[in-house]
Amino acid sequence: MPSSNIFQRIRQSLKRGGPGVAGAIVGFAIALIWVRFGFFRLLFILVLTALGYYLGIRYFSDRETVRRWLDKIFPPGKFR
Repeated sequence: MPSSNIFQRIRQSLKRGGPGVAGAIVGFAIALIWVRFGFFRLLFILVLTALGYYLGIRYFSDRETVRRWLDKIFPPGKFR
């Protein structure tokens, strides 16, 4: 029975994790958003997600950078 072989491979992939499972989950989430909201709203959500990822990598990867950024916005030392 070839279909049981497919299910066994899927089960093994889920146990191991890895990029295939992560890609499948991301693809499934994108498909759900597309069906629920439509193409242009999906595009808007993806652009904001990419922007958030970029800002997170650029500005929030180092704690000292975040502290300096907060000191520019709020009085220094007030919230620490």
